[in-house]
Amino acid sequence: MLLNLHHVQLAMPKGHEDEARAFYADLLGLSEEPKPDALLGRGGVWFCLGDLRVHLGVETPFQPARKAHPAFEVADLDALGERLKQAGCRVRIDEKLPDYNRFYTEDPFGNRIECLERAKT
Repeated sequence: MLLNLHHVQLAMPKGHEDEARAFYADLLGLSEEPKPDALLGRGGVWFCLGDLRVHLGVETPFQPARKAHPAFEVADLDALGERLKQAGCRVRIDEKLPDYNRFYTEDPFGNRIECLERAKT
C-alpha cells in the first residue's frame, strides 16, 4: 500500500554538482541534504524542503528528461519566474491547467521542471 512520495530522482551529468546547487538551492530555495556514506562515491546531489525531496543522480551517458518532470507547487509563481529569468533561465507560461497558473523551465541539464500556483479566485 502506497503511503507517500519519498523523492523524485532526476539525472545529471557527472561532475556538475555545483550547477545543481546553484539551480535547486540558490534559485528554487531547496536545502542540500547529506547523502548516505554508501552513496557518496556515485556523485550527484540531494535536496529537500520539508517533506519535499529531489535527488539528482549521475547518469552516463546523460539524457535529460524532457517530458517526465517534477511539478513544484509554489507560493509566489510570478516572483519565482522573475528570479529564474534574471538568472538566465527560460520560463514558458502554460495556461492549460484549470485552476492553476503555471510555467515550465529547465534545470541546468535540460530536465523539464514545472512550477505552479493555485489561481486566485
